[in-house]
Amino acid sequence: MSIIIKDSNIETAWAISNQIPEFDNPYPLIEYKKRLTNVCHNILVAYVNDEVVGFKIGFARDGLSFYSWLGGVVPKHRRKGIATLLAAHQEQWAKGQGFSFIRLKTRNIHKRMLIFALKSGFLIDKIEIKSNPEEHRILLTKKL
Repeated sequence: MSIIIKDSNIETAWAISNQIPEFDNPYPLIEYKKRLTNVCHNILVAYVNDEVVGFKIGFARDGLSFYSWLGGVVPKHRRKGIATLLAAHQEQWAKGQGFSFIRLKTRNIHKRMLIFALKSGFLIDKIEIKSNPEEHRILLTKKL
């Protein structure tokens, strides 16, 4: 199995995002364009044997931090290290652009994402409390 990570475009990342079951209410394409227009950003996709199987998108939030906004791997290709490769490429790119920190936000219900972030060296910065505990937002930061 050959995994290749490449820079990509909004449309490709958006198309793969619609195959991620955890995104039960996915953002429309217009939201991707709105968030990424006129801001320093990075869009990565992962390929296995020429099939797009995952993506990672991030953008500049302020002068020091890069926000890892969205990412995922289609279920049949999980547990193969693809998310780890996407994250490593994103962090390397952000560091190369001069960012000092990478930040992300997840929800309490997404336990695998939270565990992945903690194992990857992120620290919990803040928790945004919502009425439903599953919807609590967990903000994490990693020094690059």
